[in-house]
Amino acid sequence: MTSEVEQSAAVSEALGYEQARDELIEVVRRLEAGGTTLEESLALWERGEELAKVCRRWLRGARARLDAALAEEEAAEADAEAPGEEAP
Repeated sequence: MTSEVEQSAAVSEALGYEQARDELIEVVRRLEAGGTTLEESLALWERGEELAKVCRRWLRGARARLDAALAEEEAAEADAEAPGEEAP
């Protein structure tokens, strides 16, 4: 049997970046508004931490893809600019 925390983490993993970001904005809004019990505030904070991790993973993945694409493009340009070498 999985715990509530494990289930929540699994659901978070399935979120897209925009979904996680939007939910994180709502969590922050609710925390800043106040009026929640200590228990509710802690639960919101924990959810916010989870959502922030999801967003960081998406952003790291996007950065890695961009870096790889740029490196590939630079390598292709370097190959195109290099003069052909002939055997002696």
